[in-house]
Amino acid sequence: MVHVPYYARALVRSNEIWLTVLSSCVGALAGVSVWVMTCSTLAAHRWLYDLHNDGRLSGLTSLAPWRTLVMPCLGGLVLGLFGLLIAKRFRHRPVDPIEANALHGGRMSVRDSAIVAFQTFLSNGSGASLGLEAGFTQIAAALGSFCGRLFRVRRADLRILVGCGAGGAIGAAFDAPIAGAFYAFELVIGTYSLVNLAPVAVACIAAVGTAHLLGGVSTTLSLLPHPQLTLRDTLPVLALGVFCGLIGIGTMRGVTLAETVFRHLSLPSWLRPALGGLMVGGLALYSPSILSAGHAAVRKVLEEGQALGPICLLLIFKVMASSISIGSGFRGGLFFASLYLGVLSGSLFGFGLESLGQGGPSVTTCAVLGMSATAVAIIGVPMTMTCLILEMTADLSLASGVLLASVLSLLTVRQLFGYSFATWRFHQRGESIRSAIDVGWLRELVVEKLMQREVPCRAPEMCLAEARLSCPLGMGPHIVLTEPGGRYRGIVLLSEIHAPDHAPERSLASLALQRETVLIPGMSCREAVGLFERAEADALVVVADFASARVVGILSEKYVLRRYAEALDRTRRELAGEARMV
Repeated sequence: MVHVPYYARALVRSNEIWLTVLSSCVGALAGVSVWVMTCSTLAAHRWLYDLHNDGRLSGLTSLAPWRTLVMPCLGGLVLGLFGLLIAKRFRHRPVDPIEANALHGGRMSVRDSAIVAFQTFLSNGSGASLGLEAGFTQIAAALGSFCGRLFRVRRADLRILVGCGAGGAIGAAFDAPIAGAFYAFELVIGTYSLVNLAPVAVACIAAVGTAHLLGGVSTTLSLLPHPQLTLRDTLPVLALGVFCGLIGIGTMRGVTLAETVFRHLSLPSWLRPALGGLMVGGLALYSPSILSAGHAAVRKVLEEGQALGPICLLLIFKVMASSISIGSGFRGGLFFASLYLGVLSGSLFGFGLESLGQGGPSVTTCAVLGMSATAVAIIGVPMTMTCLILEMTADLSLASGVLLASVLSLLTVRQLFGYSFATWRFHQRGESIRSAIDVGWLRELVVEKLMQREVPCRAPEMCLAEARLSCPLGMGPHIVLTEPGGRYRGIVLLSEIHAPDHAPERSLASLALQRETVLIPGMSCREAVGLFERAEADALVVVADFASARVVGILSEKYVLRRYAEALDRTRRELAGEARMV
């Protein structure tokens, strides 16, 4: 890979100000990415659905039925064929920003991310019930990773630049720099610190400014008149948070169910998006607001209101359409779709309060609170959504209610489900990560990298008299017993060989320890520590595999624990910003 000149790299690596300057460039690239994808998708909507220039797909009251059915199906077919073409050339799976920061030290492929962004454009552009956010956060984060690798920044700084790209994309998409910054902290970087504050904040501001310069669309919402929240509204707000948390869990379960159903259909994988598109189009015959992410639909509900019956049907159909879209293979995310689901869920809860006749927050207030609470339940970012709602509505009177509902929704999901949508997807793939906290270094600490390869080996039949001559004191604390073919037979302490109370004619095999307990090269540091503890051993032998038991190295518990502690301390210093001061 080509790198920038050394003096430029040295400036970025040694000075936080220059890292912040680089992050502003990443933010500008994120703003351009958002503008390009948004304009392209709106153009696709206008062309495919014959919209007027000022029309938004999800905000229409009606569409030609044949277009509603055919266009998502056609888009799914194109997506499936494109995926088939890509699968023949690239066997690996693209890495998303959270996984990149958690496992790969911030390394992402721009090529793979561009493919994901294009697939997201095809999905949303044809009307799939998903948002563009997954696409432009993916490409923006990859551009941040690329810029960091151009300057050969440290692992911790590369992770920050990935967060700058993703946070800048969210900030530019919603005209909400504070929400974008918290998105980077909570979801992509995994932590907030003074070290990452300046780069992320500047990147989000640069992204929003770039989007404004290019003519980005504002997402500011106008609300119907509503009374201010009071102390007596606390219990209804708490109940609303729990209700929205349950809606979020139901949506995530629905996605899993849809994926399972489509996986068991006797259809080739490239035809599944076409079938899913046809089903989404069928649901959208009720209302075009089922299509796409729902930007205009959110505005329509908050500014004009909806009756109870349509709200219930729209909520059910939107959950089904989003689940089918993901389950059938469309690309996209639930970020803005979860906001629309939240508006519908909150409105439904508000109508329920009205029917009880006990007072409480208005339907409009519940809709706004539900928008944040449901999005938190699905995406798992309470401060991001709280700031996003406040920036979009410019109504600070709702601040305490938004935060309270979001917290209750988050607690509900954590207690009853345990995952956000992103971490739930990792769990389904067999990954154990729960956030973007950097655990890749821990996985890199495997036994093969830690073990000592030169191992003193002796035959089990050797007597102690001979062993004392060939193994003098000071050569090492352990002797490994192996058969002629190299098969492991146990480990002997050098102090036991030279112990005066052992008869000289005694064999080494009689002193062997840990005959069955061994390590293998692929074991992680954590697994090795657990095995040391269970075996109560100071050192264990490493074998090539359990079947052959061929000795390839030896590893001591003391060395493993020291390396583990050093890695933890390095991570702590990176989070605190001390690594740059050394």
